[in-house]
Amino acid sequence: MKHILSVVIAAILFSSCANKKEILYLQDLESYNDTKVIYATPNIQPNDILKITVGALEPEAALPYNKPASGSGQGANIEIMKLDGYIVSENNTIDFPQLGEISTKDKTVLQLQQYIKDKLENDGHLLNPSVNVRLLNAKVTILGEVRTPGVYGFTEQNITLLQALGYAGDLTINGKREDIIIMREADSLRQVSHIDITSAELLNSPFYNIKPNDVIIVNQNEPKVKSAGFVGNTGTLLSVISILLTTIVLITR
Repeated sequence: MKHILSVVIAAILFSSCANKKEILYLQDLESYNDTKVIYATPNIQPNDILKITVGALEPEAALPYNKPASGSGQGANIEIMKLDGYIVSENNTIDFPQLGEISTKDKTVLQLQQYIKDKLENDGHLLNPSVNVRLLNAKVTILGEVRTPGVYGFTEQNITLLQALGYAGDLTINGKREDIIIMREADSLRQVSHIDITSAELLNSPFYNIKPNDVIIVNQNEPKVKSAGFVGNTGTLLSVISILLTTIVLITR
């Protein structure tokens, strides 16, 4: 009877355990030492909010090409800046002072910045102008088996998948590391990718660098799924063992 009970308990515990290969990140990372880092700058998308600042040798000359600011100085936080920003339309355009409608299609922030600068100079608006374009509402949504799911804003031009997961406090022990789902909308197309962060091959993936509005989903791993359908916690496990023990005693009498 004791032998049978031991086997039953071992089977339950084994079925709810994850092995080391399912837990550790980037397990073959050493083979990627000294490899080239590739940065990917995303194109501007509809509903992006852009802050565009134009300067000139004579500051007064640039005033007609700048929106009046709602806040100024150090008190102007990023939420206030969003109110003053240019919202990219569904047709990938912005309405810019003096220049009218400008297309943002297939342009990065830096490319739009250069385009406006060239247009101001070549069309005779300003002499040697300076232009700065900044994306104000870059964000990533992280859901599932992470410590703090939510929507996270970022100001960097490039962040990685690992950095994004760090914003959410990392995966819980129940997160499925071999199959993280990333949904991305770019150029009116939706892409879905399945990423294995236990493999350093992640570093070569086009989804290693996160783009604004990406959605990251971390599903429960197999042991967690099994335990959710059979034994959800220690108390339940003890109850199941107690029932099994009683059943075995009755059968073996």
